[in-house]
Amino acid sequence: MNTRQTYPLVAAIATGGTIASRRNAEGASMPALAGEDLLALVPNAGARLQSIDLMAKDSASLTLADMQLISDTVGLQMNDPSVAGIVVLHGTDAMEETALLVHLQHASIKPVIFTGAQFTADHPQADGPANLALAIEAATDRRLAGRGVLVSFAGRLLPAWGVYKRRADDPDAFHSARPTAYVASPRLSKPVSDVRVDIVAVYPGCDAAHIHASLDAGANGIVLAALGSGNANPAVIEAVRCCTQKGIPVVVSSRVPDGLLMPSYGGGGGGHDLAKAGAIHSSTLRPGQARILLAALVAAESSFPSIVRAFGDWPEDSPRAA
Repeated sequence: MNTRQTYPLVAAIATGGTIASRRNAEGASMPALAGEDLLALVPNAGARLQSIDLMAKDSASLTLADMQLISDTVGLQMNDPSVAGIVVLHGTDAMEETALLVHLQHASIKPVIFTGAQFTADHPQADGPANLALAIEAATDRRLAGRGVLVSFAGRLLPAWGVYKRRADDPDAFHSARPTAYVASPRLSKPVSDVRVDIVAVYPGCDAAHIHASLDAGANGIVLAALGSGNANPAVIEAVRCCTQKGIPVVVSSRVPDGLLMPSYGGGGGGHDLAKAGAIHSSTLRPGQARILLAALVAAESSFPSIVRAFGDWPEDSPRAA
């Protein structure tokens, strides 16, 4: 009797990243392993594994179109009744962005787990196999089907909403910006491939040149990586007013990695002043994820009140319709 046939089927979508990389003769890390090569590292996975080689990219090179392709592929597997769960093998540089996009676009009817590695496959301390083993285990746990997209790393499972990469040199790479109650998928299914949302850094003494450059480049939205709990200066405030007049949404996040962001400071350039100028504060999502949410909302032609609710973590009593 072949008991293996009784195991649940897990679709493993390979996209590249460090988990699939080896160092070449010049010492540069590059994706070199296919999905089947990676799955062979976990021979006793307790699941039937189906490899899907979608792309082989460092995640720093991903475009919104690439992320949309990954999300679409997850959707196809989500709708396949033979698939019990989905694992996405992904680079860590942009994992938080793609994981959030998938969460935003697909209701959680089966486990979707993102994982990757901090060290290459040929590194003496390679962490990819352990991360992949946990991800496959999680993908077969039906209890996780209602928790949305999760990131599996260093023995932990973190929700996609609010996750960010905190370390570049440690296996425990990811952290949550602010642990929150479960945020359900809003099913913002419109593709984001052709949406442009720029991130503009705010720093002491900066001017608004980069905001105006984004407007000139045709940005559909702008995210400010602001100071503190979301603060800037008078020059930025004036540029935000200009964006508001043009109908371009501006979302304020922060370069500070953790904590709740509140538009409380005045003085001509604080978060309170940004809000008065028309900017929307992101309560939890840091700049990378704020960009993805804003792109999804722009693609859905969401109203200004809907965008405000979204970046306030969608209070349960607030409707989510665009």
